[in-house]
This record gives sequence, C-alpha cells and structure tokens, in this order.
Amino acid sequence: MKRKLIAAIGVAGMVFSVAACGGDDGDGKNTGADGFEGQTLVVWTMDGSAPADWSKDVQAAFEKKTGAKLKFETQKWDGIQQKVTTALSENDPPDVIEIGNTQTPSYAATGGLAELEALKKEIGAEWTDSVNRSSVFEGKQYAAPWYFANRVVIYNKAIWAEAGIKDTPKTRDEFFEALETIEKNTDAEPIYMPGQNWYFLDGLIIGQGADLVKKEGDTYVSNLADPKVTAAMEIYQKYASFSKAPKDKDEATPQQADVFAKGRTGAFIGMGWEAATAVKANPEIEEDLGYFTIPGETADKPEGVFLGGSNLAVAAGSEKQELAQEFLRIALSDEFEGALAKVNGVIPNKQSLESSLEGNAVAEAAAPAAAGGGTTPLIPQWAAVENTPNPIKAYMTAVLKGKSPAEAAKSVEAEINKRLAQES
Repeated sequence: MKRKLIAAIGVAGMVFSVAACGGDDGDGKNTGADGFEGQTLVVWTMDGSAPADWSKDVQAAFEKKTGAKLKFETQKWDGIQQKVTTALSENDPPDVIEIGNTQTPSYAATGGLAELEALKKEIGAEWTDSVNRSSVFEGKQYAAPWYFANRVVIYNKAIWAEAGIKDTPKTRDEFFEALETIEKNTDAEPIYMPGQNWYFLDGLIIGQGADLVKKEGDTYVSNLADPKVTAAMEIYQKYASFSKAPKDKDEATPQQADVFAKGRTGAFIGMGWEAATAVKANPEIEEDLGYFTIPGETADKPEGVFLGGSNLAVAAGSEKQELAQEFLRIALSDEFEGALAKVNGVIPNKQSLESSLEGNAVAEAAAPAAAGGGTTPLIPQWAAVENTPNPIKAYMTAVLKGKSPAEAAKSVEAEINKRLAQES
C-alpha cells in the first residue's frame, strides 16, 4: 500500500518549472506516413513528468502516424529555467518543450515560443479555462495545457475521530468549526499553518476574485491593498489562529509533512507528495491519512487554489513546426492525456477526463477545485517578485504579528513595485 501511495501521488505535488530541446537528423524533406519520414522530433520532459510506459506508447503512436522518429530527453530541475532560456535562443532550438505554467509568459514574451492558435481551435475547445489561461500571453495561444496539481486538506482521521467529528466539512465555516472542536476536545494542534504558506494565500486571493497585481497605465503594481486581498489574508489569519507553527517560516521550514507525521496534528494544507513524505517519516500514520477538497464559502464552490503544472510548447525556431504539432495532437489526445492523469495522479486539461483519477484519493480531492483555480500573475515581471526575500511572505508575517493588512501592505509595496518595474 505504501509503495502504491507514493507512486500515485509523488508527481502530483511537484512545484513545476520546465524545459525542452531539439534536433533533426533528417534532411527536412516530407516523405513517409504523413510526410515526415527521416526526421526526428526531440521532446524534453522533466524528471517524473512522463512515465516510461506512457512515453513508449506515445512514441509508438507518433512514429506509426508520421513515419518520423520521436526522442524523449529527460531534464533535471536544477537550473532548468536558464537551460530553457539558452536553448530557445540558439540556432538549433528545442522542438517541443515542457514548460512550467507560470513561466510560460516569460518565454512567450521573448519570442521563443511558436503561436498555436490554430491548434487550440482544432483540439482545445474543451480545455478547462483555468488550466489553459497560463498558455495564453497577450491574447495569443503560445502553449497547450498538459497536467496540473493543487493543494488539498490532508488530515489525521484518528484525531478527528477522537474529537468526535464524523463528517468532513463542505464549507469553510464547517472547517473552522471542526478545527475548534479538535482544539476543545483533544490535545492535538488542530491544523499546522505556518505564517508564510503563500501559495495557499494566493489560492485564497483567487477565491476572492482578486489578484496580486493590478495595472496602472502600462505598468503593473502591487494590489495587496485591495479589500479582496485583505479578506483573503484575514481568512488565512483565522486558519493560523488554530496553529502553533512559526509566523515567520514557510511550509518547508520545517517541512510540514514531518510535523504532521508525529501524529498530533489534525490537518495541514498541502500537495499530494507531502502525504508520501509523512508516511516515509512515520509509516504507521498511513492508515490514518484522509483527504478532502479545501472548502470554500459555500458547499457548491471549493476554495480557490493555486494551480501548479506544466504546459507543452513548440519552439519558435524549430524547423519542424508541423511535426511538433502532430506530437501535440497525439500526446494531448483523450487517450494519452487520460492515461497520464491515471498513472501520475495529476489533473488533466479537460474536466471530462477527471474520471481517470478514480481510485486516487488525493487526486479525487484535488480535482473539484481545479476549475476555479488560478496562478500567480501571468506576466513576465512576476518572477522577480518571488525572488528571496519574497515580500509577499514578509506581508503575511507582518499581519500575523499584529499589523493591520493595510499597514503590512504599505510596508512591502514599494519593494514589490520596484521588482515589477524591472526588465523581464
């Protein structure tokens, strides 16, 4: 069971950042099954993204249809953004690339990605809008959504039973009531919520219908003072009131899954892979693991979530544009998109394919929130804002230590605006 759990949810919780590379050992002449015999298409995928059997089946389907060869090259995460940037600037660039969804605008802005408007119209009519949004830059389609993951509530069934709670909550207020019950009826920490879990805050902001930036003229500036952002931060503050976690640390310091693994924490909000981390730290906790969708204000609408994931793109400088699009047609088909979702436990690019997640408890908990999810601001300038020290984290800590959201926003907005003004 443990091996199956780790395999099923290991990929689903990645923090995504991605890349690609290409080459051609043919002469560019169109001959063969669909006119591409003698050519080789090279596709970069990140470590863990494309399972061996999935890749083998896609390769067989591609080579049968086109007559061309397909070569997958697996990339490591370390230094991948610079590697992609360099590859896209070279004369012999990648053909098809896996790119982190939040990085897509940056690569599109530099002219490194080919437009895929026609392909979107052909095969993308049913792509979920929330997951496709990151593939669009300045109104044009520069990539195709591939797979995604978002946070869920991971809870300790034994502690909830000890507190006398029988059902998982369907609304945010019900969740807070459950945390109050755990606090009253047990000696456990109701929820582990560190002060700087800012991707969770971003989800709350998305749920409030707001964004971290706004546009003033031609310039993006901080939007932390927006009343909707304040409302999101106040929700976060209420979660944190049930936790003893440090107010000036994020979910990795210490790793929240390790805290949960000790067995006296009612719940935490995290990625699927964090459940596997908890089991590795304490195998006995596996039987008590449970999952549910982060509840929103009403039962019919889950909380907003940050969607991390990967898009597939075609390098603008690739000489195999047609062949690359043939690959996308195959890899993103219902057959292979559904198979990837099933094997890796990730959210597919169509809601109609979410049935592929049946039996994967983490993925089943994550899927309902995907349609209402979003990302950090999809602008090239945003990457600079996230650089250490992240001013959003400083804002959160300031609020949790007693500053009003307005005061906390004012204390960091100059730095945010300075970073947003940098050349992308």
